[in-house]
Amino acid sequence: MMQGRVNQSCEATLSIVIKNSAATHLVDAVIDTGFSGFLTLPSDTISVLELSWQGRDIATLGDGTSCTFEVYTGLVIWDGQYREIYINESETVPLVGMRLLRGYDLRIQAIEGGVVTIEALK
Repeated sequence: MMQGRVNQSCEATLSIVIKNSAATHLVDAVIDTGFSGFLTLPSDTISVLELSWQGRDIATLGDGTSCTFEVYTGLVIWDGQYREIYINESETVPLVGMRLLRGYDLRIQAIEGGVVTIEALK
């Protein structure tokens, strides 16, 4: 089970540990159920972690426009286990998407400071 918090902007957040060959890096990410990918990170974080570039992907944004993303792979600690995932480069706050949440129950206490709970489905 993993836990996060609802921030002052009423966003459900979760701290994610990303690992490269030399170090780990902690990022605070916003859970975005409208994002169908795994995780987004800004280019400076991707550079620091020296993530492996995999290619490009085209996605449809919430407003209906299309956007091309640079895609990398990285290791995250998810539910206590290392997991290799695709990471989209995006100059926004890091986002956790539905592919990372797949197979998990997401519960949000939708108040400032509320608990965000992510638990594997049985």
